[in-house]
Amino acid sequence: MAMATITILGINGHASRAVATAFFKRGWRVIGFGRSNKHPMEGVEFFSGDAGNVEDMAAAIRDADLVFNGLNLPYHQWGNGAAEGLIARVIEACGKTGKTLLFPGNIYNYAPTDRVITPDLCQTPQTERGRIRVAMEARLAEAAARGDIRVIILRAGNFYGSDMNGGFFDELILRELDKGKVCLNPARNVKNAWAYLPDLGEAFAILAERRAEFGPFENFHFKGHLKTADETFAAVQAVVPNKLIQTGYPWLMLKAMGVFMPIIRGLVEMRYIWDYELGLKDPRLDAILGENFGTPYEEAIANVVRQASATERKAA
Repeated sequence: MAMATITILGINGHASRAVATAFFKRGWRVIGFGRSNKHPMEGVEFFSGDAGNVEDMAAAIRDADLVFNGLNLPYHQWGNGAAEGLIARVIEACGKTGKTLLFPGNIYNYAPTDRVITPDLCQTPQTERGRIRVAMEARLAEAAARGDIRVIILRAGNFYGSDMNGGFFDELILRELDKGKVCLNPARNVKNAWAYLPDLGEAFAILAERRAEFGPFENFHFKGHLKTADETFAAVQAVVPNKLIQTGYPWLMLKAMGVFMPIIRGLVEMRYIWDYELGLKDPRLDAILGENFGTPYEEAIANVVRQASATERKAA
C-alpha cells in the first residue's frame, strides 16, 4: 500500500512545521511548499513555488491525499480582499478532487462575551480581522458543500512552542528573559487560551487519519491550555534559577507605535482576546484525542524556556 501523502502549504511557518513533524513521525510522506527552504526539516520533501500562483500550488498538491493550509499574511495585509483571495487560490489549487484540506482556525471569529467557545456557537466577530476569518471559513464551507473538497478546521488559541524562534512567546513574553523579566498580560487573573504547537500538530494528524469518519465540513475546537498570566509566570519561574520580575504588555506604547506601523496596529486591535477569557471546549474532539492527550502546561513551558535560552546562548 502506498504511503499516504500530505502537502504543507507554507512550510516555513510555525504551525506548518509542527504539523509536518507530527505527520512525519506517524509515517506519512510530507511535501513542504514554499518560496524558499530556509528551515530544512528531516523527512520533508521541499517543493519550491509561489502561493500567489495557483498552478504552483496545484503542482505541489497533485500527489497528496491531504493538504494543510499554513499560508498566512502579515496582519496589515489581510484587508482589501487579500486574505480571502489567498484562501480562494488554495481552494482553486485543490480543484474538484475531494481532497481533505486541513485549516487552522483561531478565536477571532468570536465576541469578547463568548467565554466558552464551542463548535456550535454562533460566530459574531467584533473586529475587521475577525470578519475576514469568518469570510474565509465561509469560502471553505461553500467548497465543501459543492463537493469540491473536504474540510477539517481545527480551531485553537495562541500558538506557542515552535521549533524555531520568532514567535509571539519568544518576541514578547520571553524577550527580556536574559534581564530577568517576563512580559505577560497585565490582566493577570484573566485566563487566556494557549495551544502548544507539538500537541496541535499531533491533533491535526489524528483527525486526518480518521477523516473517513467525518462529514464534508468539520469544525473542531482544541482546548489546549487555559491559563492566567500568573500561572504562566510561575511555570517560567520554575525553570529559571534566578528570581524573575513579571511585567505587563506595553499596550500604550504599542498603540502609539501602531499609528505608524500597521502590523502593530493590528495587534492592538485584537487586544480583547487578552482582556477577556475565551476558552475552547469540544467534548467530541476530547473523546477522539483521548483522556491523556497533550503535554502538561508546566512541561510545555519548560520546553519553550529551555529552547529560548539555548537560542540566546547560540546567538551570543
